[in-house]
Amino acid sequence: MLYFFKILLLLINIDQETILKWFGVESPTSKTILTNNVTLSNIEVQTGSPISFETLRLIVEGLWERVQDGLTLADIENLLFFILFLRFIILAIRYNLKTSVYITCIGLFAGYLWYRHLIDLISMYRSILIKLPYLHKLGIDAVQLRSMSRQMVLTDLKLGDNVHWYNPGQLIYYAFTKSIIKTDSETGLRYYIDPVSMIISNLKESDKLNILPIYYKIYNKIIPQAFEAVSKFWAQLSGIAAYAVITRIGKRYCPYLVRWHWTFLLIIGFIEQILVYFVYRVSYFQAAVLIPQTQVSSNFVDQTLILQVNALNGLIAFIISIHLGLIFFGLFHAIWGQYFYFPFLVENTELHIGPRPKNSIYSGGNTAWQDEKNKNIQRFFPKFWYGWFGSGKTNNLKILQPFQRFIANILKYLRKQFRR
Repeated sequence: MLYFFKILLLLINIDQETILKWFGVESPTSKTILTNNVTLSNIEVQTGSPISFETLRLIVEGLWERVQDGLTLADIENLLFFILFLRFIILAIRYNLKTSVYITCIGLFAGYLWYRHLIDLISMYRSILIKLPYLHKLGIDAVQLRSMSRQMVLTDLKLGDNVHWYNPGQLIYYAFTKSIIKTDSETGLRYYIDPVSMIISNLKESDKLNILPIYYKIYNKIIPQAFEAVSKFWAQLSGIAAYAVITRIGKRYCPYLVRWHWTFLLIIGFIEQILVYFVYRVSYFQAAVLIPQTQVSSNFVDQTLILQVNALNGLIAFIISIHLGLIFFGLFHAIWGQYFYFPFLVENTELHIGPRPKNSIYSGGNTAWQDEKNKNIQRFFPKFWYGWFGSGKTNNLKILQPFQRFIANILKYLRKQFRR
């Protein structure tokens, strides 16, 4: 059994220092000593501190200090991968190594869908996020990602640089391109070392005169133009095409958790467009109408205009915070292999993919609303909360129950009025 855990943990000594280094938190057992203007760092006072509640306290304090001035994509990724690793260990102990790998990979794929959607959102909100106090680092990350992608499209100088794990297609493309192109360090010329180019280089000089013009035309004009056209076409249809192939054609091999979260993301995309363009219009109204009016006269400033600008700033910050907060909510549910309930959207999602199979450990967590539907429990007013991770039963939020009863009574009263 001990050898099993050594293989499972890849011979890594999991102690307090290892966990803290993962999160980038300074360990209390390390000191920085200054002697004769020479810095000696990372001198361990004691090694191999065991994991305890003190470790959790240090992680919370260290992360709180890091995120006080803003949240970054790197912080989100570190937290997500730590959750995946923790879940992998728990599942390996509960089931076995093979089952743990399968369930963790399913959660990783579902979380990847939400994370890609999060990056798309912060890319759309990037010019506004930079102005918000706590989310400005996310806006900076979005601007950097956009500028990097443009630079890689316009220039092909450094193949493979700044390619991230969440772009597998781009990663494969640059790996293939890097493997067939070799650049001479002295002359700066590039040579193709793929099989076709190597065959042509070994031809006779008389044959090269006829073949080389066609070869260069294909490699330098036809292939790049075709790749650019296919890339633009794929960029427009890749999401729907991948969804249709994986969740529809390959439904038998696609886990229910992935199908559920992917379908939910496609459905909320139609609603999110309304929020995004509403924020755009409000921001444009501020920049093009209100702010120029406040700068017309330096002697007199209309306080009502200032009030309108501040009110719209608060509205924009509120909408973006709620929007991104809901995406984070779905992201962490997907990583944990869980479901959540949201009226109307969840019902439409499950109309497409059906109920969760209860006899499979790979289908994810609880869906209490489906259990109520199977028991033919009729509700006039839909519940807004089915417990943490959709567990239902006694985990309902008691705060929302009076609100639900109040709305239900109003709807019943209106229904009686119309029946008269």
